[in-house]
Amino acid sequence: MVLALLVSGIVVLLVVLGLFVFGLRRRLIQRSGGTFDCSLRWNVPEEAPEPPGKGWVYGVARYNSDRVEWFRVFSYAPRPRRILERGRIEVLGRRAPAGDEELALLSDAIVLVCAHRGTRLELAMSEDALTGFLAWLEAAPPGQRVNVA
Repeated sequence: MVLALLVSGIVVLLVVLGLFVFGLRRRLIQRSGGTFDCSLRWNVPEEAPEPPGKGWVYGVARYNSDRVEWFRVFSYAPRPRRILERGRIEVLGRRAPAGDEELALLSDAIVLVCAHRGTRLELAMSEDALTGFLAWLEAAPPGQRVNVA
C-alpha cells in the first residue's frame, strides 16, 4: 500500500514537473518577442487534387533578425525545428483551408504557400500574423531579393 502511494506520488510529481518545463519553454521562446502561432506543413507535393488535412504540425514562430525560427508546440526541444531565412523564402500564393484542413488548423487560419531553398512548404497563421509576416518579408534590406505574392 505504501509502495503504491509512493509510486503514485512520484508519477504525479513527474507529470507536474513535465508540465512546468513545457510552460517554461514556451515562455522562454516568447521572451525575446516577435512570436506568433503558426502551423507548418513541410515538403508539400506540388500537384495535389485537393489539399489533405494531413501533415500539419502546430507551432510557434519567432522573428530573429533575418530569419524566422519555428518551434513545435508539443516538444521540449530548446532549439527551433526549422529556420526560414528571409532571403530564401519565396511566397507562391495564399488560400483558405480546404476539406480536412479546416479541422487540423486554427479556425481563423490562412494558408501561405511558400518555397524555401527548393522545398515547398505551407504556413498557416491568422490574418494578423500573415500581415506581419508579409510586412517582415517586404522590409528586407536594400538589394536583397524578396518575392511576395
